[in-house]
Amino acid sequence: MPTRPYLFYALTNSVCSTCLNKLEAKIIFRDDKVYLIKHCLIHGREEVLIADDVEYYKKCNAFIKPADMPLKFNTPIKYGCPYDCGLCPDHEQHSCLTLIEVTDQCNLACPICYADSGAENQAGHAPRKHRSLVQIAEMMDAIVANEGSPQVVQISGGEPTVHPEFFEILDLAKERPIQHLMINTNGVRLAKDREFCKRLAEHMPGIEVYLQFDSFEAAALKELRGADLREMRSRALQNLNEFKISTNLVVTVKKGLNDSEIGKILDHALAQDCVRGVTFQPIQAAGRLEDFEAGRDRYTLTEVRRSILEQSDYFSPEDILPVPCHPDCLAMAYALKVKGKVIPLTSLISPEAYVETVPNSILYEQSEGLKQKIFDLFSTKHSPASATTSLKQLLCCLPLLPTPTGITYENVFRITIVQFLDAYNFDVRSVKRSCIHIVHPDGRIIPFDTFNMFYREGSAGHHLVTNCSDGEAHYV
Repeated sequence: MPTRPYLFYALTNSVCSTCLNKLEAKIIFRDDKVYLIKHCLIHGREEVLIADDVEYYKKCNAFIKPADMPLKFNTPIKYGCPYDCGLCPDHEQHSCLTLIEVTDQCNLACPICYADSGAENQAGHAPRKHRSLVQIAEMMDAIVANEGSPQVVQISGGEPTVHPEFFEILDLAKERPIQHLMINTNGVRLAKDREFCKRLAEHMPGIEVYLQFDSFEAAALKELRGADLREMRSRALQNLNEFKISTNLVVTVKKGLNDSEIGKILDHALAQDCVRGVTFQPIQAAGRLEDFEAGRDRYTLTEVRRSILEQSDYFSPEDILPVPCHPDCLAMAYALKVKGKVIPLTSLISPEAYVETVPNSILYEQSEGLKQKIFDLFSTKHSPASATTSLKQLLCCLPLLPTPTGITYENVFRITIVQFLDAYNFDVRSVKRSCIHIVHPDGRIIPFDTFNMFYREGSAGHHLVTNCSDGEAHYV
């Protein structure tokens, strides 16, 4: 009997990358890689690489935990996922991190921009505009209503620092029970306006700059950002270091363009006093995406993880773990910066300590208490300060383990890999676990993945909800 040249692993639902209609899809293993295969009656068969590491992909299932629910749901179940976002009661995860886009305007016009933001109006676009403080306050209140005390809220755009009432927006956040505030920025104003940075530092603690930092090469920056921003990024970091503003570097990764710089960016980040971590984000096929071919340029989470391991001397495979909130789309590693040395987390937690703490096993998965401490640490809900607290609690689970004393958030360094789903790798099972959400102007809380596919004004799926079994096209 002939044998199929692959292993059938799972069945799920996806969408056609052309028409966005919902399709049955299967996940297969072939040649040590993971593929999503789907077939649209109109646009034919589609095969998408979703991971280049079968063992890591399978390991993600071991990190699934019961999800935390929001305090309320915002939309009913009507058409099924992903067409009821808001959050609907069928969504499995609350908001670990919620974005608020305060403006459509930007001081750059990046060729790659999920929000399709820009300084000038373009044909087919509504006028670029700033949101009012009243509307921003309403959006913050929507997050508070869902979360009670939101863990992380990210002020985004467009470019939020161009909003004329930027610091009033920070004041609105401070008036609410928001635990930690991120500012998603391209760094242009931080580089040009030292007084702006000084004023920003007055809002510390409780804020963190989420700084775009994609490459050291002019050609790569021009392809990603439309400009050579090397000097701009250097000056921005200089000001952030001067005022001791907690910073996370954010790298948009495109295969064959800047993926070879991952190790160099990590080394640079570790040398900056203000930097608490690096986030790597493979390009999401959404928004403005010039000169992008899915088959050539898509880059998966496991490929980023592999590049970190190959290009950095600090981390081993056991250091970069799936994040329990959304394990197949988020991965994380922690390290301590102590006296000029970089110590990865698993180097601290030795097999001997495991043996003493968890008899008959060196696997933390076999100790529910220890496993929960790992899960609590590896979460997108954390700020630098709260991650430090969770790390200390984890180390306290290992009383025989010699650990550095006096650990503060300045010692903690975190790597995060964030892979957003798009029309190519979309998996309903996965998107239901999404914990990174965005506030729609009407107050709905929507997973970032589906927002850019279906709910952002101007997106390909903005009008189409689904072709349901009644044969009608439904719209939002």
